[in-house]
Amino acid sequence: MVTLDMVRNNPLVKQYMQIGNEYIGNIGAIEHNMYHAEQTSRLCYHILSSLGYSERESELGSIAGFLHDIGNLVNRYGHGMSGALLSFNILLEMNMDPEEIATIMGAIGNHEEQARGNAVNNVAAALILADKSDVHRSRVRKRDMAVFTPRDRVNYAVTSSELQVDATERVISMIIEIDTTVCSVMEYFEIFLTKMLMSRRAAEYLNCEFELVINGNKLL
Repeated sequence: MVTLDMVRNNPLVKQYMQIGNEYIGNIGAIEHNMYHAEQTSRLCYHILSSLGYSERESELGSIAGFLHDIGNLVNRYGHGMSGALLSFNILLEMNMDPEEIATIMGAIGNHEEQARGNAVNNVAAALILADKSDVHRSRVRKRDMAVFTPRDRVNYAVTSSELQVDATERVISMIIEIDTTVCSVMEYFEIFLTKMLMSRRAAEYLNCEFELVINGNKLL
């Protein structure tokens, strides 16, 4: 049985993810480093295990979370689909069960809002929520705010973010604090609206409600 530790320690995985993050750094994209991979992996596991899904399905979520950005090696745009194919080859070489590979491929291939990703399975739903909740100023590589893109600015505005899972009430809450001198609450919501709607649909797939709370104000 292929475990998260086995995937994490795979030399190809380490190298592909490191090089992919370097490549997108050359075009000024925010960090998609090992910390983001570990954070997304941990949150995927937390979401599924908290909601009562099996230990194995929760671990598949953690594996998908760890691998989800490996496609940046190929191109930032469409990295979900290329990442699914790269993961297929790696996991097949590791002799993972075909059905489990399919679950992870479906999740990775559907985590991008630009590619109209959808929660096609429980792992995909958890991955969408985990990935979209990891926003923080530490992920912005640029230091000159004059050259920030809108995506840079809203990420830089976030001083803390947390994903809470209330298994009893079936509510998943994204709680964010932002520096309003960098961008307003409404500007953040407008720029990330697609991400938040995608997160809401993912929560609904898991039979949960989704809440977005920014600076103490519930926006969704």
